[in-house]
Amino acid sequence: MSEDQSFRANMMEGMSRFQGIRARAFWQDIIDHLRGKPAELLSFEDIRQRLRLREESYRGLQDVPLDRIVGSVGRYRDFTRNFLPKSGKMQERWSRVYAQANSMTGLPPIELYKVDDVYFVRDGNHRVSVARTLGSKTIQAHVTELPTTIDLEPGMTDKELDDAAAYAAFLEESGLSHTRPHHQPLMLSERSRYTDLMGHIYLHKYILEKDHGRELSLTEAATDWYDNVYRPALTLFRKYNMAEVLDARTEADLYLWVVEHLREVREEFGEEAPARKISDALVDFLNDRKLPVPDDLLEEKDRSLILTRTQVLKAVAAKAEEEAAKNVDASSNGHVAVPSEAP
Repeated sequence: MSEDQSFRANMMEGMSRFQGIRARAFWQDIIDHLRGKPAELLSFEDIRQRLRLREESYRGLQDVPLDRIVGSVGRYRDFTRNFLPKSGKMQERWSRVYAQANSMTGLPPIELYKVDDVYFVRDGNHRVSVARTLGSKTIQAHVTELPTTIDLEPGMTDKELDDAAAYAAFLEESGLSHTRPHHQPLMLSERSRYTDLMGHIYLHKYILEKDHGRELSLTEAATDWYDNVYRPALTLFRKYNMAEVLDARTEADLYLWVVEHLREVREEFGEEAPARKISDALVDFLNDRKLPVPDDLLEEKDRSLILTRTQVLKAVAAKAEEEAAKNVDASSNGHVAVPSEAP
């Protein structure tokens, strides 16, 4: 059989296979809709904007697992999340790629973007679809990586992607994605609480400025907060295996609970508060849940410092007074006018 005849035969086989996978695509759409799962591929542009990805670097030619390819640059609506074609108009092109895949030359490498440990097709959507239909496990690709500290997995829901986007926004605003790129997890189970976490950093910034007598950038303050407040707390959590009792909560959730608990206790009892350290709060956390408290935890000598709300309000008031004094000095060139007495 000539090469042309072989190609035509493979293309006819591809057209037949295409009809079968089009039916699969139809039913997969229905099942995914009923199960509440994403039916389409992820949009690369959407993910790049959500996760605030800017840098990129070429990583060379690689064998990439097909099941880690989750999206596309421009054709994410043309295929199901398993790269089954959704339109009958794609039959001829798909069948040609199928015939080429079964020829002596095979398929040329595709082009992919890598984000965390998942991939997006820059060029080669039909080749991915055909390769998956043929049962291949990997495909050769030229890979360009966009680095991120956010974890991505195939099959993520819209809520999970929104949570990841909120986490990325927090890391960018705080600067920790750059100053501490290999940071320990800071992800919260409720994305609305990143505002609370930023509040801790802003307060830490103000206290540092008072101590150092100079203005600090938010990034400087966030880095110091991470190194000297959050990391020591995390070390204590892990020393006593607190992750085992957190259920669906995260270590960052526990950090917020601990800080807020200590503030409440100290505001109620003042300097005579029964719980004044992070280790004390962990004891309360376990007692509240009727869980055993390790003996070593009762004797823990951590040197944690948690500000009370009263201290915070005093700090804010002092800052406001400073700003008011500066404004008066600026408006009067350093001389405050004294009202004249009434005649």
